[in-house]
Amino acid sequence: MKTIVCEKEECCRRAADQIAAALAQKPEAVLALACGRSMTPLFEELAKRCTAGEISLASARVFALTEYENCPEELSCQRQLEEELLARTDLRAENCRFLTPETGEDYEQHITAAGGLDLAVLGIGDNAHFGYNEPATPYDSRTHRQKLTDATRRQLAWRFGSEEDVPAFAWTMGVKTVLEAREILVLAFGEEKAKPAFQMLYARDDSFVPAAFLQLPLNVTVFLDPAAAAKI
Repeated sequence: MKTIVCEKEECCRRAADQIAAALAQKPEAVLALACGRSMTPLFEELAKRCTAGEISLASARVFALTEYENCPEELSCQRQLEEELLARTDLRAENCRFLTPETGEDYEQHITAAGGLDLAVLGIGDNAHFGYNEPATPYDSRTHRQKLTDATRRQLAWRFGSEEDVPAFAWTMGVKTVLEAREILVLAFGEEKAKPAFQMLYARDDSFVPAAFLQLPLNVTVFLDPAAAAKI
């Protein structure tokens, strides 16, 4: 696991560099993309480079990492990816797959048929989840429906207006699904990420700290701003 500490804008530029390198080597690369606040500046950087003709997502294949269940459409992970990436780059809608109760059951089959994940881009939650693999999610988990913890629902209150309005369940790629990606990037910004970033890097790799499983793959790069790196 490689850890890079720099300001958020520089983190996003460096992460975009690695995505660009993956696309240059394999234009049809299979990408797993998270949603949330940590992804917005990265998507902005990718959109800027695409507009400038520096990268192309036209042949890339994208799988959404997560989706909320019974979520207003305008607050969904799909909507974020559509507005911040699909609408602003040459990424093609027909090359994107999104998680729903209908697609979740055969999501793994589609990932396998695409040749597996080349690159997964993740954030981490305040309780050290990635995707929505909450504490106690087993290592060998695959794409599944996940009950969100109270901690995660508190974290998402900003998005939905209140904790009570946060969906109780989400769909997520599983731990093993993500860890099988050939390359993994993790972005974490802000002081609220300092504790989970420390746990990701130094906790035992067990299911009570899901992000600690990210110590296991060889090709993981973690991007932290100074606030998120405060405890390491």
